[in-house]
Amino acid sequence: MAVEHPVTAPAGDQTRIHNIGYRSYDGPRLGRAYARRSLYSQSLRGAYGLGRSVKSKVLPMLLFVVMCVPAAIMVAVAVATKAHELPVDYTRYAIIMQAVISLYVASQAPQSVSRDLRFKTVPLYFSRPIETSDYVLAKFAALASALFVLTAAPLLVLYIGALLAKLDFADQTEGFAQGLVSVALLSLLFAGLGLVIASVTPRRGFGIAAVIAVLTISYGAVSTLQAIADAQNSAGSIPWIGLFSPVTLIDGVQSAFLGATSAFPGGIGPSNGEGAVYVLVVLGLIAASYGLLMRRYRRVGL
Repeated sequence: MAVEHPVTAPAGDQTRIHNIGYRSYDGPRLGRAYARRSLYSQSLRGAYGLGRSVKSKVLPMLLFVVMCVPAAIMVAVAVATKAHELPVDYTRYAIIMQAVISLYVASQAPQSVSRDLRFKTVPLYFSRPIETSDYVLAKFAALASALFVLTAAPLLVLYIGALLAKLDFADQTEGFAQGLVSVALLSLLFAGLGLVIASVTPRRGFGIAAVIAVLTISYGAVSTLQAIADAQNSAGSIPWIGLFSPVTLIDGVQSAFLGATSAFPGGIGPSNGEGAVYVLVVLGLIAASYGLLMRRYRRVGL
C-alpha cells in the first residue's frame, strides 16, 4: 500500500512533492496453476460471451439454441407418437449439425486468440509465472470444453427425452455414451484446428473466414469426391478419401468403432483396419495442432 508523505513547500508556492513509499507484497503467491486455471475459466466464459457485452453473447447463445432445438423437436415427436426409437442416432446428430458447429468454431476460435495477438498482450502473459505451455493448454482446453458443451447438450436432451418416452434404458445409455465419445473427439479436433488457423492472423475477420473455409470447403470437396467414386464404382477408395476432412474423419471413427451408421455414399464406412488409420490421423492432428500452437506462441512471446 502506498503511503503519501507531503513535503511542505514555501508559502505561495503551489508545488508539492509526494514521497510515495511502496511496500513489498506479503500475501500468498498462487503461482502457475492458479494462473492457468484462471485463463482457462475466463476463456471458457468468453466462448459464450459471459462477462462480456450483450452483443458478444448473441451469436454463441443463438448457435447453442440452434443446436438444441432440433433435438427437443425430435424428443417431442418421439414422446407424442410413442415411437420405439429416436429419429436420429446419438452419433449422427453432430454430423447432421456440422455446419452449426463449424460456424461456432469460426466465430470463437479467433475471439480466443486474435485479440491477444492484435493488441500484443501475449508477452505480458509470459512476464508472469505463466509459461507458453500454460497459455496454449488453457486456450486449447477452454475452446474444446466450450465445443463439448455445445455438442453434448443436444445429446443430453435426446437421452432425457428417450427415457421419458420409455425407450429401452440400456440401449439408450449405450448410444448416449457412444455419442459423448464421438463429440469429445470432435471437440478436441475442431478446437485444435480452429486455434491454429486463428493464431496465424491477428485480424478476427480473416480468422473467421479462414476457419470456415478449411472446415466447410474440405467437407464439400471430400463429399463430392466420395460421390464421384461411388458413381464410378470405386467403393474401396471412399474411406480413404474421407481422411481429408475433419468432419468425415469423425464420421469414419464412429462408424468403425462406435456402431454408427456412416454418412459416406452408400453407407460404406471404413473397416476396423481403416478405422485404426482414422483414429491415428485424428490423434495426430490434435497433437500437431498443439505443437504448432506451442511453436507459434514461443515466437510471439519473445
